[in-house]
Amino acid sequence: MAFPTDRPRRLRSTPAMRRLATETRVHPADLVLPMFVRQGLTEPHPIDAMPGVTQHTLDSLRRAAAEAVADGVGGLMIFGVPEKRDAQGSGATDPSGILNVAIRSLAADLGDATVLMADLCLDEFTDHGHCGVLGDDGTVDNDATLGRYAQMGVALAEAGAHLVGTSGMMDGQVGAVRAALDAAAHPQTGIIGYAAKYASACYGPFREAVESALHGDRRSYQLDPANRRAGAREVALDLAEGADMVIVKPAGWYLDVLSDAAAVSTVPVAAYQVSGEYSMIQAAASRGWIDLDDAVRESLTAIRRAGADVILTYWAAEVAAGRRSGRFPWV
Repeated sequence: MAFPTDRPRRLRSTPAMRRLATETRVHPADLVLPMFVRQGLTEPHPIDAMPGVTQHTLDSLRRAAAEAVADGVGGLMIFGVPEKRDAQGSGATDPSGILNVAIRSLAADLGDATVLMADLCLDEFTDHGHCGVLGDDGTVDNDATLGRYAQMGVALAEAGAHLVGTSGMMDGQVGAVRAALDAAAHPQTGIIGYAAKYASACYGPFREAVESALHGDRRSYQLDPANRRAGAREVALDLAEGADMVIVKPAGWYLDVLSDAAAVSTVPVAAYQVSGEYSMIQAAASRGWIDLDDAVRESLTAIRRAGADVILTYWAAEVAAGRRSGRFPWV
């Protein structure tokens, strides 16, 4: 009987051997925690569609942010949920609006101990729920929206954001925000270009989290899930316009697009493990169909393996804390 001469199983024989041979690792410093702060709350409010995730009061946001940073999470992405909305999304640029107040508070608390990121989009602030300003025909007016994004970028920079995330998928958004930031003497404020953001079914739980007013869909500006080359084109445009980081969103269902971006990008590549990805795993685990910790590990590792330098995930704080406690010894 001829025996194999090449025995890859040698490198899988023990936990220590597998650890030594690991090619892809996830570290808390690579993770960004998305957080929601809602105006008018008197106590934190659990989000039904996202078990374990909360709409925060300003005070609870500050406490949770400080804990996550102390445990080693690499950054925070903040989303604001206002009490009032209008057609222009006025709350996005109001210095006393919930997002700007939250960023200012976190900047005062944490300084440069973390990377403070803010979602630069109008959808949470508009009464129609779209990511931009509507024209007379009821469609999103790309160029009018760029003006609002420019104003919002400056407002967030003045509040203390280190990075602003242009998540609206308007043509030219990175260039418009970069020009506005530079003109307003904020050259050090960076831009995370949401370059390849797809019109995904996985955003449903997020819309509960921000109490979205959306009617219709966003397929005229978010990417068609069938189109891989379109993602590469958008990444190239954001890089040309000066993005300091680019994002692929969602993460797990678009690993091919993520790999494409990582192959060409000259800046760090992030991937957003979105609400639906999170909630599906939580739901399956709650039924006992999968092991939660193993699924968290495998999903994050897959995203890193595909090329993400940074992962936005709702498990960021749990993973960071679990590294210290021994729950997640692999990080």
